[in-house]
Amino acid sequence: MLRTIDLRGSALDAEAVRRALPRPEQDPATVQGDVLALIEDVRVRGEQALLDQADRFDGGRPPAVRVPVEEIVAAEQGLPDDIRAALEITSERVRRASTAQLSQPVTTELGEGARVQQRWLPVRRVGLYVPGGRAVYPSSVVMNVVPAQVAGVRGIAIATPAQRAFGGRAHPVILGAAGLLGVHEVYVMGGAGAIGAFAHGVPAVGLDPVDVVTGPGNVFVAAAKRAVAGLVGIDSEAGPTEILVIADGAADPELVAADLVSQAEHDVLAAAVLVTDSAALAEAVDAAVERRAAATFHAERVRTSLTARQSGIVLVDDARAAVVVSNAYAPEHLEVQTADPWPLVADLTEAGAVFVGPGSPVSLGDYAAGSNHVLPTGGTARFAAGLSVRPFLRQQQVVDYSLDALREARPVVRALADAEGLPAHGDAVDARFS
Repeated sequence: MLRTIDLRGSALDAEAVRRALPRPEQDPATVQGDVLALIEDVRVRGEQALLDQADRFDGGRPPAVRVPVEEIVAAEQGLPDDIRAALEITSERVRRASTAQLSQPVTTELGEGARVQQRWLPVRRVGLYVPGGRAVYPSSVVMNVVPAQVAGVRGIAIATPAQRAFGGRAHPVILGAAGLLGVHEVYVMGGAGAIGAFAHGVPAVGLDPVDVVTGPGNVFVAAAKRAVAGLVGIDSEAGPTEILVIADGAADPELVAADLVSQAEHDVLAAAVLVTDSAALAEAVDAAVERRAAATFHAERVRTSLTARQSGIVLVDDARAAVVVSNAYAPEHLEVQTADPWPLVADLTEAGAVFVGPGSPVSLGDYAAGSNHVLPTGGTARFAAGLSVRPFLRQQQVVDYSLDALREARPVVRALADAEGLPAHGDAVDARFS
């Protein structure tokens, strides 16, 4: 079922690996023109553009773009007990892990009376995107909202697409999760238009522009975040999901297959890749994947994902070659299922999140590990990180020099200011001593 890419005996370098392991046919760059038009439509026409786009792309025209607070409260009160308990446990775990990411203010003494303080301040307002196309993700409410709250953000707005099954309204479980976390500003809007609305604001529905946009989504959401970056901050381009599994002959093929299928059910553009030095394991996994794919709930979607160009089995010479392949590919999710995983983990630096051993499937990270499931995709894990408190914080430097300390630095400023042809800079220091 999975195509095989045989890299055994090859001289591996990053570019060769990227050519051998292509991404989905549709990446953010290919839809950028369409996305820019949708964002501009929202900027110009506001609410009407959002209503039209919901009717065209999502689950129909919502009764209102902004969800009434009483609807959110009712949804929270109506959460089934098991879902409420799961959301509460997940929130508590993510909150504890997010709190550990906070940096404390640090003051550096550079001399007598010369101090520079580093401090981290929350942004004023954020827009959090919760997808709802092929699946509904209350877990993404938790993953977005909790780190923003831990960072100290006061203004939190959520966007989620209209649902046809609920008459164009937001999914009630999404609303319930928002209410459970104390968020009562929710908008029924999806895709690129939602990202544009966050960036530009929509006064007619009471949506003020935000400072930062975060959250996962499809290729249009990823492209829209790329388009508004600079106008607002973004976390990463968290587009169609990816899993890469490094496994050897000691791995259980059924577990590897189950994890590949689990991520393929997200999206037809999802990527599922096995990298192994065991031809026997590769054959066993392929057979297990075919059987599981046929029996799973989203069988057609899974088959499309697994047989597409972005998925496959990569044969390599040894574990070190598997590390080279993984780092070049830079997957969103990386699993290591080998007899001795930890020596490899130290060198697996290019991945959104790493899951070690059979007890740490990606599914755990999607929900209850305490890690965040909003992760960089499309190879951007080479330079981007998973969602944490950091996108919601701004580092600020506070400079505090006495006049005596400034006098000591005076000749340094004078010399560099004159060298750069900016003598008024030096004059500003000299004025303190004239």
